[in-house]
Amino acid sequence: MATLVLLTLICAAIGVVSHVAMNAYLTSELDGGLAAAAERVVRPPGGGPRRPSAPDPSEARGQRPGTLNALFDDGAARVSAVVQDDGSTKPLTASDLKVVSGLTPGSPPEEMVLSSGRYRLVSAVVPNTGDILVTGLSTADRDSTLASLDGTIAAVSLFGVLLTGLAGTLIIRRSLRPLEELSAVATSMTELPLASGEVAVNVRVPPTAAQPGTEVGTVGIALNEMIDHVTRALEARQDSETRVRSFVADASHELRTPLTSIRGYTELVLMRGRLQDADKSALKRVASESERMSSLVEDLLLLARLDEGQRGDPAKVDLTELAVEVTSDVQLSAPDHVWTLDLPEEPVHITAVESEIRQVLINLIANAHKHTPPGTTIRTTLRKEGSAATVTVSDNGPGIDDAFLGSIFTRFSRADTARSGTGSTGLGLAIVQALVHANGGTISVTSEPGNTRFTVTLPV
Repeated sequence: MATLVLLTLICAAIGVVSHVAMNAYLTSELDGGLAAAAERVVRPPGGGPRRPSAPDPSEARGQRPGTLNALFDDGAARVSAVVQDDGSTKPLTASDLKVVSGLTPGSPPEEMVLSSGRYRLVSAVVPNTGDILVTGLSTADRDSTLASLDGTIAAVSLFGVLLTGLAGTLIIRRSLRPLEELSAVATSMTELPLASGEVAVNVRVPPTAAQPGTEVGTVGIALNEMIDHVTRALEARQDSETRVRSFVADASHELRTPLTSIRGYTELVLMRGRLQDADKSALKRVASESERMSSLVEDLLLLARLDEGQRGDPAKVDLTELAVEVTSDVQLSAPDHVWTLDLPEEPVHITAVESEIRQVLINLIANAHKHTPPGTTIRTTLRKEGSAATVTVSDNGPGIDDAFLGSIFTRFSRADTARSGTGSTGLGLAIVQALVHANGGTISVTSEPGNTRFTVTLPV
């Protein structure tokens, strides 16, 4: 576009300069013709001596059509004539004579519009008689030539601009075609899910756009090298994640047996009842911590299995019945909270792994009462909208700190001061998110004092 604007300005400048130069040349020629026409009036044909008496413009010979002559004596027109195309003459009208009589003798030629068109006029004093002779030539030929020149320049300029625009567009598109390929590769990279899991980066800049020696080719080579570097980094990350997950899964599995043994022996010793109070308290503490550690190991093992895709088979699940059962079970362990259910009239069925959806509801509802003070109202709402079922667990507790909301679903993420209640391992909501995603759903959270809401959306 900038090139076309510049070219248009250049063509306009050429047109203006050409018009001015041609106008100056033709006007100069016209002024030369004026002097010759006036000389023919005061001299007889053949170039003899000047007429001793007053010249008669109507008798002048050799004048071209359109030549105007008028003789004034003391401001009064004595005689006037305009040469016609057939060689005859025609006197000027009274209005034309009035216009030309205002010319100053000896002044430069001037242009005036008369009844028969535009004329270039000059006034001079006739020798011997002192009369004023006004001579004029029509500017029609000059104006026609300039109009033709302007039209030609405009047509040629327009054609040149259009041709340049078309050719430039084709050339630029052909030159930028490799850039479009680079853009397509970069766009494909942005659409790849690189955050987690195994990633195969199969996009590369084609060889036609990655040839050394050109600017675009250099960029293509650099982009391919960058993609190779990212691929190696992703493979290293995936290998590291795989080793960590394998370690967590193996460690969790191996820890289950000794923890179970610790709990069993602790319960056995406590049942014998031959211990002092301090020893019983210590053993109860051991039993409590081993139970907590067993729960943590189970959570880690569940996450490791989800990461490896080890899940049950999806089946038809009655979401309404699940919500009632889970709420009733949790209500027994937290009677000091207010529990409400908002369910549709018709049962809501989804296709999912029932144990996983049950775990999601248990974690969300239990999390609500663990981190809110007694008397808090916890509401479970179930809705079916189109092809999705939405479960909302909300409470009117103190809310969650805004700084913690961004990492609330991160593993081992805890904010003990965000909501009142006991601490946790920081795996509950991470498990909820993993289970929801495994069943093709989404989960979100919004919180402010008096209104904390977890929303789970699952496909019907």
